[in-house]
Amino acid sequence: MSSPIPEAHRHSTPPVVSIAPITVPSTGRGIDLQVRLSAPITGDALPVIIFSHGNGQSLHAYGPLADHWAAHGFVVIQPTHLDSRILGLAGDDPRRPQFWRFREEDMAAVLNGLDHIESEVQIRQGRLDRSRIAVAGHSWGGQTASTLLGATHPDPDDGSVINRKDTRIKAGVLLAAPGKGGDDLSEFAARALPFMHPDFSRMTTPTLVVVGDADSGGLTTRGPDWWRDAYDLSPSPKALFTAFGGEHALGGIPGYEARETTDERPQRIAVIQRLSTAFLRSSLYPGDPAWADAVAALAADAAPEGSIETK
Repeated sequence: MSSPIPEAHRHSTPPVVSIAPITVPSTGRGIDLQVRLSAPITGDALPVIIFSHGNGQSLHAYGPLADHWAAHGFVVIQPTHLDSRILGLAGDDPRRPQFWRFREEDMAAVLNGLDHIESEVQIRQGRLDRSRIAVAGHSWGGQTASTLLGATHPDPDDGSVINRKDTRIKAGVLLAAPGKGGDDLSEFAARALPFMHPDFSRMTTPTLVVVGDADSGGLTTRGPDWWRDAYDLSPSPKALFTAFGGEHALGGIPGYEARETTDERPQRIAVIQRLSTAFLRSSLYPGDPAWADAVAALAADAAPEGSIETK
């Protein structure tokens, strides 16, 4: 199923440049870590978003989000994780059980490699504001990103607690991120994803959680409310956007023509674009009214695409 270009992209938006692939120093992967950087052509001291893709995707995906964020003043950096279909790792590749670990290390490598990335794309110094960095992710990428925001989980190899919270990360957006594990996991998820037992109790970084109230699938014994856990089980400050009728692709965020989009809806994408941009703007620039304005606009909509909760 194809996903039509959202309304925001049918009209003129500020010009954006995307550069890929950029190789980022990393160790132990066996394959170079490559990223895409998207940024507005003009502007200095730009805030940064590091985005973790969903299972099987790559740096080429999520144009509806990356393009929108870049057009609205952010530098967006998208790594390709080892689970990406474009890398084609064999089913018996010994790295597969450690995909979760490589994903988290990829995000840290990007964060630690900002100087290298800036030099590789030959953009003038000062365009990246290292005091204003956010992370975002969809699905498995949501759990990956959540670890830099403060969520923890057990290491399935030895039971130790993995804690990767990084104080350089000032805000986050988690889109259809998995909920808690234990008895809430389906038999398949418990067997195939032994790391998927997130603890959100220490995720104190300001975060927008985006879920669909029709998101189902084979990962949980619960219903769509499972995807709310990153909001419900974490301390404030947090915001939750529940997309009415939204399924796992949230209207089509993985791409303009993503075949896995089961709930194709450009209007849903447009609202997620606006809300996520506004949340990050207000979180990274205290006093900026973008978030309050976006929430008020949604409340004034006679037929809103979803609802907002905050704490």
